[in-house]
Amino acid sequence: MASTSTIRMLRPLGQNGIAKYGMRTFATSPVARLATPASEASQDKGSSMAAAPNKKPSKPKQFQIYRWNPDKPAEKPYLQTYTLDLAQCGPMVLDALIKIKNEIDPTLTFRRSCREGICGSCAMNIDGVNTLACLKRINAEGKDVKIYPLPHMYIIKDIVPDMTQFYKQYKSIEPFLKADSEPADGKEHLQSREDRQKLDGMYECILCACCSTACPSYWWNQDEYLGPAVLMQAYRWVADSRDSAKAERLQRLQNPFSLYRCHTIFNCSKTCPKGLNPAKAIAHLKQELASSSP
Repeated sequence: MASTSTIRMLRPLGQNGIAKYGMRTFATSPVARLATPASEASQDKGSSMAAAPNKKPSKPKQFQIYRWNPDKPAEKPYLQTYTLDLAQCGPMVLDALIKIKNEIDPTLTFRRSCREGICGSCAMNIDGVNTLACLKRINAEGKDVKIYPLPHMYIIKDIVPDMTQFYKQYKSIEPFLKADSEPADGKEHLQSREDRQKLDGMYECILCACCSTACPSYWWNQDEYLGPAVLMQAYRWVADSRDSAKAERLQRLQNPFSLYRCHTIFNCSKTCPKGLNPAKAIAHLKQELASSSP
């Protein structure tokens, strides 16, 4: 089935796919060849022909993808529809995006890198949910797949959001170990198994921004509220027993916006593609801040 593409304007905004080859018996001498029975020769000829693989049935699927070109500022954003045969495509949404870009429309722009849910590059909104395209399976039976950039972010092009503000906020929490003294053995700061386990569920964050861009509080106060992803990383360093700057880190959050714009909506924990719980980390951070206040 040929892949196709259409445009719709938006209001603002053998059996296993491997050929089987017959086994053929070769005689070791001319005399032996002459002695080969006709029926065996006929069977041998038939088995020597490669069997054509069974062709998979066509599975057409439409993908509606947000498009916007900064080189054409007068043109409003629109949804462009692409049709793919899922029988000829990988199982993940990122597989579909790559196939569209490689075979149908090279102008389609999106971020991607590891394809393993590690780098966070391919974060986008798929069917209304912020997630990673490399981890999101294509629903073959459902409606058209709708793909948008992460919500409430400035768009560079198509489904590529501008992450400048997000990384600026991440930088503001100084996400690195701050120790007053050198390690006793001159090599590294040691940590007990129990203290190390306190960091589980936080250090795994890949900074994809799925949680922050799913948070209504972050939509409303993006300039001052740090958002779930950054706040979870802030607590990751507050909770680290090797760090000596706990008081300094907490003091930096002593204002009405950086932390306390969180209203426990829990969108962040629901949408995290890594299964982390930013809301829980924020709650612990609020407790630390309350207990440290005079």
